[in-house]
Amino acid sequence: MQKIIPHLWFDKEAKEAATFYTTVFPESKITHTSLIHNTPSGDCDIVSFELWNKAFMAISAGPLFKFNPSVSFIVNFDPLLFKTSADKEKAALEALDSAWDKLSRGGKVLMPIDTYPFSKRYGWLQDKYGASWQLMLTDPAGEPRPAIIPSLLFTVSKCGKAEEALRFYQSVFKNAQPGSVHHYPAGMEPDKEGSLMFGDVKLEDTWFAAMDSAREHGYDFNEAISFMVTCKEQVEIDYYWEKLSAVPESEQCGWLKDKYGLSWQITSAEMETMMQQGTQEEIDRITQAFMPMKKIDIAQIKAAVGRK
Repeated sequence: MQKIIPHLWFDKEAKEAATFYTTVFPESKITHTSLIHNTPSGDCDIVSFELWNKAFMAISAGPLFKFNPSVSFIVNFDPLLFKTSADKEKAALEALDSAWDKLSRGGKVLMPIDTYPFSKRYGWLQDKYGASWQLMLTDPAGEPRPAIIPSLLFTVSKCGKAEEALRFYQSVFKNAQPGSVHHYPAGMEPDKEGSLMFGDVKLEDTWFAAMDSAREHGYDFNEAISFMVTCKEQVEIDYYWEKLSAVPESEQCGWLKDKYGLSWQITSAEMETMMQQGTQEEIDRITQAFMPMKKIDIAQIKAAVGRK
């Protein structure tokens, strides 16, 4: 099981959006759907899916949170990923353009698809649901990266803290690997010289990218995109909860916010398995057990379905 899973919050469109995304990217599929009853948002669809072999989850839980570009997904169209094509770069470009065409319909272009100093073909957009994607033709001579990487944009009061945040996350996750670091040079105002222009780090099985931006964006991290950390035992849940939770009023149902405002869900791998494999009655009992919780208590969850 993937250790860290991006989680997307929709109003009512989780199943529709997940199905759409699986048509955009290669090696993608819906892996599981379920329904949870009697939440504060009513009955909620939950969808597990894979995009280019990366696990995602989505929920339809009402119009409480809206996507914004503070968290986006870099999609690396690396020619080396197109192993069966005679002209790998051509295949990568065609796949990139096809994805751009699909994602841009009804969406909003943030950076037009074009040639930039860092990529021969790149564009950044919000799709029709509001989720943000950065599509990039990747230089196969560079350091290898997975096809999809969550990217964190540090704006407003968080601007200038991106590099600090990457170091912090690297200290929290036990299996972490530093990646690249590139700072803004002088003359790129309003961005401050020495702040993070781009950096990345591998946390467990997931690469994260980050950058500072001093421009007036008008948005910040929120719960629309969170990151689920699946834990094997209660002691692991306790560890991540203690290390990451920094906003007590945001603690609910395994959700927390860290000191940068980024949302995480510290959850039980065993609970997630029960939610996927259990009967609807068991799912309902588990839901009613974890709804009042702040930090997940595995023993109470198991007791709710009569398991030891």
